[in-house]
Amino acid sequence: MLVAAALCPCPPLLVPEIAAGAAPELASARAACAEAVGALAASRPDRLVVVGPGRSGVLETYPAGTRGSFRGFGVELEVRLGEGPEAGGGRTLPYGLAVGAWLLARVDRCASPVEGVAVGQETPGARCRAAGRELRESSDRVAMLVLGDGSACRTLKAPGYLDARAEPFDADVARALAAADTGALGALDEELARTLRVSGRGPWQVLAGAAEGASLGGALLYEGAPYGVGYLVASWS
Repeated sequence: MLVAAALCPCPPLLVPEIAAGAAPELASARAACAEAVGALAASRPDRLVVVGPGRSGVLETYPAGTRGSFRGFGVELEVRLGEGPEAGGGRTLPYGLAVGAWLLARVDRCASPVEGVAVGQETPGARCRAAGRELRESSDRVAMLVLGDGSACRTLKAPGYLDARAEPFDADVARALAAADTGALGALDEELARTLRVSGRGPWQVLAGAAEGASLGGALLYEGAPYGVGYLVASWS
């Protein structure tokens, strides 16, 4: 059963070593993520699943101990998913799960078994929701750290340029996260999300499946678009 969830954006710029001089611009988002992940750890799950954007159109799992690296962003910084011996069969975490591992490493109360699930952008919503339902049945107390960004088309200088549909899309997601509305998340327009370069669509829909019938309450902790990309932080419990 799903008992809690933390929803965070996953730009590598959340990591201060990568952001360098721009680190203060995401200070509020970083603090909100720390609050959400802290609440997640306090829920005392017996299984913690980190869900984030993947590299392909399929769902991929990563065991505890899988390493991630931020070398591709110009920083000699490595992370590991949870505790325990190195694992992963030589695979490394995709960037979203690496950000999730970094967030978890900053919380000293999280001793639950951890695993990762990466969701490719082309993964259908129905498959995402089904995966969420499977995950919630895997243990008595499941918690999820869900990583993903909103639209990358909020301003002229955004990665996807300006699209008038971007801000309303992100506003709808923000309302759904604040209300823990699984129906609204499950019904997100997949084609529009792809056009707006929304990396969180798949992970959010995995959460939608996992949280069906769980009667969780939601709180929106942060909403902004400092680089023309929608960043949202929420806590469900």
